[in-house]
Amino acid sequence: MASARSELLPLKILVTGGLGAGKTTLVGAVSEIRPLRTEEPAAARGPGGVGAVGAGERRTTTLVMDFGRITLRSGLSLHLFGTPGQDRGAFLWDELARGALGAVVLADTRRLQDCFPAVDQLERRGVPFVVAVNCFPGSRPHGAHDVAAALDLDRGTPVVLCDARDRDSGKEVLVRLVEHAARVHAARLLDAVP
Repeated sequence: MASARSELLPLKILVTGGLGAGKTTLVGAVSEIRPLRTEEPAAARGPGGVGAVGAGERRTTTLVMDFGRITLRSGLSLHLFGTPGQDRGAFLWDELARGALGAVVLADTRRLQDCFPAVDQLERRGVPFVVAVNCFPGSRPHGAHDVAAALDLDRGTPVVLCDARDRDSGKEVLVRLVEHAARVHAARLLDAVP
């Protein structure tokens, strides 16, 4: 008889985007477990970082990754891997992207250009993704169409508005991602049939 552990099917989801876009916040908001976080004080950032923070700014930065989990039903769960927002985490991309069902690219409209590296990495690896525009105080209000055009996204790549702090909003982003990834993976399977 198989153990319950061997019957578990984890689906890997990446949560990525630019520095300070809300990746750690989203993973923490939706995870049913206390998330694993690998943060350091923002003022201790090394080369490639943005230096010490000012009043009202983020005080920590993800060093390696964040991890959270959501159980969809018995034996099926989403494992959320939040990537670092700085170049020093680029070496992790191959391992984190391997076997991923899909990814969420969190976008901060004040620094939309910070999404380009994540979008490029995902497109290069063929990982389906959605762009989630994190709408929080101080962010610039932009519609989904404007963000898609600014990021030069492929037609059909979903762009959703969210609040990374809100559990229900984060869950809606993940639902959109799973739906999109299922369509992409199904289309690839059909294309592979002779």
